[in-house]
Amino acid sequence: MPKRPDDGSKDPLTVTPPKTWAAGVPAVAHALEYSLEQTSPLRAGETLLTMNQVDGIDCPGCAWADPSPGHRHRNEYCENGAKHINDEATTRRITSDFFRRYPVSDLAGRSDLWLNQQGRLTEPMVKRPGSDTYEPISWSDALGLLSSELTALDSPDEAVFYTSGRASNEAAFVLQLFARAFGTNNLPDCSNMCHESSGFALHETLGTGKGTVSLEDIHHADLIFLVGQNPGSNHPRQLSALEQAKRSGARVIAVNPLPEAGLLRFKNPQKARGVIGNGTRIADRFLHIRGGGDLALFQGLNRLLLEAEDARPGRVLDHDFIRAHTDGFEDFSRHARTVEWDDILTATGLTREEIEQVRDEVLGSERVIVCWAMGLTQHKHAVPTIREIVNFLMLRGNLGRAGTGACPVRGHSNVQGDRTMGIWEQMPDSFLDALRQEFGFDPPRAHGLDSVNAIRAMREGRIKFFLSLAGNFVRAAPDSAVTEEALRSCRLTAHISTKLNRSHTVCGRTALILPTLGRTERDFQAGGEQFVTVENSMSEVHTSRGRLEPASPLLLSEVAILCRLARRTLDGTGNIPWDAFEADYGEIRDRVSRIVPGLHDFNRRVVRPGGIRLPNTVNEGVFRTPVGKARFTCNAWDMPRVPEGHLLLQTLRSHDQWNTVPYTSDDRYRGIRGSRRVVLVNRADLTGLGLVDGDHVDLVSVWTDGTERRAEDFLVVAYPTKRGSAAAYYPETNVLVPLDSVAETSNQPTYKGIVVRLEPVHARPVPALG
Repeated sequence: MPKRPDDGSKDPLTVTPPKTWAAGVPAVAHALEYSLEQTSPLRAGETLLTMNQVDGIDCPGCAWADPSPGHRHRNEYCENGAKHINDEATTRRITSDFFRRYPVSDLAGRSDLWLNQQGRLTEPMVKRPGSDTYEPISWSDALGLLSSELTALDSPDEAVFYTSGRASNEAAFVLQLFARAFGTNNLPDCSNMCHESSGFALHETLGTGKGTVSLEDIHHADLIFLVGQNPGSNHPRQLSALEQAKRSGARVIAVNPLPEAGLLRFKNPQKARGVIGNGTRIADRFLHIRGGGDLALFQGLNRLLLEAEDARPGRVLDHDFIRAHTDGFEDFSRHARTVEWDDILTATGLTREEIEQVRDEVLGSERVIVCWAMGLTQHKHAVPTIREIVNFLMLRGNLGRAGTGACPVRGHSNVQGDRTMGIWEQMPDSFLDALRQEFGFDPPRAHGLDSVNAIRAMREGRIKFFLSLAGNFVRAAPDSAVTEEALRSCRLTAHISTKLNRSHTVCGRTALILPTLGRTERDFQAGGEQFVTVENSMSEVHTSRGRLEPASPLLLSEVAILCRLARRTLDGTGNIPWDAFEADYGEIRDRVSRIVPGLHDFNRRVVRPGGIRLPNTVNEGVFRTPVGKARFTCNAWDMPRVPEGHLLLQTLRSHDQWNTVPYTSDDRYRGIRGSRRVVLVNRADLTGLGLVDGDHVDLVSVWTDGTERRAEDFLVVAYPTKRGSAAAYYPETNVLVPLDSVAETSNQPTYKGIVVRLEPVHARPVPALG
């Protein structure tokens, strides 16, 4: 049995009470401490002072929007953003000597923390069939190896091209163009695992897969719901926007199975009251909901609003909006009244009085916004939940007006831009038609593979070639053992990366590491110094320009790698100027401007301060649904079923983590230091299960087919989770999520809805000897 990777901790586990506020002076201190561990004061200053500034470096972290030019702070970044950018700007380097010291079998036993801390990749490396070691390879030979594997496939659909939100718009556009010119729509991306449920629900109901809210809307809302999200750790700059909204009189309702520090109180380190004062209380009301109970909550609210309209006809619902802009209201109204209160209260774990108090807040508010994140999207019934939120917003006309709308909060900087650029296995015919007209080839029309289906296809032997543009696919994907086995079955796996991660240790027969420039670095091509563009959660597209010298003279940009590979592989397919694209990214943007609606005159408009705000059809009163209107939907009541003696586990990030990569083994806001192998459980549940704080347990997930998955040796920590709910860090617990446990419609893994039992370590069966 392979050695279980440790969590990289050097210190014993200590647990203190969770924090009741976020940010403040400690956030500044921790950001600077980590930055200076990674790089020099001069380099750290250069990255931080240009981060999120006009003509500066876009934060490679979350996708929260920047304030408009002229309203940005000189230090327009958060603690995690500062860590993230200087984690990339580190002066630590990985050379070929490193791989001679550490064979793949050794690296596979190292923690995610240890792998990341080794530094920047500096030269292309290959692991050849039968070898346990990466060795240097020239760029020409690496690209030749990739090209020969691609052209040897029996079908283009035997290849998969995965993308992470770290990629720029230009790189994403080039990748999807290459894949489609090659002949496949197998373009899975990280959105398949985080916000795919949002896209499907919003497309069906509003005719767009994106949110409808701007930063200005947040500032001017009367009531803001924060549902299934933790902005204090995952998108901290949202707290600044919420603080401004609160100062303007907004009220905030937080809905979460765990109390989160950032939702309680925010001490803005850029304001005196955040340094010497008590800061700003964020959540006026905290709904301590059961995991997966959000659908029932909004069904209860919608029923209460309909009944309030019955009592006061014409004074509760926005009938003008409903008549002019929606379809299906009568069917929805009848269905909403059939949901039983006993079911609503069982699913939410709330009292009717608590839900009625929220209704009263809604009735007292003219402008309402609902924000959500993966606490909603990663459940089996995620799509119906988000559809029910849209129903809620439409009842009182909270769409298309200032200070209102639907706000899915993306957790990675350009994941939304990737989709705009065509990174989706199901792009509409209008986009494919535009590619055909622009480049003279006929893109494939059959839908490709998303992330889950790509793993299934690899496992079944239908995929031979896997290329990842940024990201850490192995650790982001569910069912870790199945995912690793699937990747190892490929003939070739290749990763375009800035730093070492677990995916590099899970190799196909041949494996390549292709080191690339980071966003912090200057990018010189034949046409001169280049910039790239990104899109944030609020559909704003703007530039990002690196400031540092590259970590190695052997690094190529993402665009250069992909263009050179396309030239070697496609043998003239289409009228695609790969040389021009590599030399000048403006040539890419010129083509994008003729293909993507809203990005006309891309090159000229994007360099203006603030960049380009893409049009949002909902805010223009246009709904691109089959009926031409926003659609009310009838959603069956649902909730996770948890057998007696089990808990519903959600995976989550620690505070000191970005996506799959931890920066330390601490979680300062939750009071956890020294280990990531902990499970947070309500104290009353521990008593009921015969456990005590500090016990060692295995987490065992139970799937409908009777199979079990095990994450070994976690320490139990009593924590104020909702009764029946538990939480543990990912990616360590992704092993518990069955590949087939996915959200209906969106096929998104259910990382927030895992039925587990806690098995004391002393009860674990001892394997027989011999």
